[in-house]
Amino acid sequence: AAAKQLGLTQPGISRLLAQLEEQVGFQLFYREKGRLLPSDEALYLAKEAELALDSVERFSQLAKNIFHIDSGQLKIVAPNSFIAGPLADVVANFMAKYPRINISLDSQPPAQAREIVALKSADCGFIQLPENHSGLHSYPMVSSNTVCAVAKDHPLANRKRINCHDLKGENLILLGKGRISRLKIDTAFTEAKVPMKIKLETHTVAIACAFAKRNVGIAIVNGLLAQQYADENLTLINFSPKIPLEYGFITSAHAPMNRLTTAFYQYCLEHFKPT
Repeated sequence: AAAKQLGLTQPGISRLLAQLEEQVGFQLFYREKGRLLPSDEALYLAKEAELALDSVERFSQLAKNIFHIDSGQLKIVAPNSFIAGPLADVVANFMAKYPRINISLDSQPPAQAREIVALKSADCGFIQLPENHSGLHSYPMVSSNTVCAVAKDHPLANRKRINCHDLKGENLILLGKGRISRLKIDTAFTEAKVPMKIKLETHTVAIACAFAKRNVGIAIVNGLLAQQYADENLTLINFSPKIPLEYGFITSAHAPMNRLTTAFYQYCLEHFKPT
């Protein structure tokens, strides 16, 4: 029966059994009334063989799952407002498409995010461009413009556009120094020869919009990230001069993207492509 199942001859099976017994060093089968029966040692080895074969099958199935992006862990690092805003739909839809994927979302300041991705502690991330870290590959992903977040009862709330001269003497809420976007805002006011009255500085768009909504001041922020906080109490108005902002998809330069990261990158490109 074994020979038939394996597509071999009976003498061929006998030779394989003899070779196996020679290899292990003890008898595995004995004959009784014309039947070949396993020894106790053979039954014990058979259990281990089943476990080994199950492991091979699990390995094969895991390889198939990886090929079809049906399993795996993806770790992403990005600013908190980016995760809660434009990235939320992307991740939710990607997980719906690949329900067996597990995703870890980590929010870190830009400097830490760069190092985390460069050192492969995260598979990928999103960061404001331009990006010149030697340990990273960056790919442009989505662009935005700078806006003013204004409380609904503020005198400027009905404007279609707000410029530096409109903000003369107004309390301003700005994201902390050191950002490229902050440098561009400072430059715009300097070139317009308008002094800045900075009332509050913070490091997240969420906090800036929360205080703008309470009329502490007018927040000058990334329009893409601020959209999630706009409501009947907070309006977003384009800032002039136009200050474009761009976010990029980053991966480590020390290793190629794995299949899951590549699939996520392609999904992001499709989601964020201009309509």
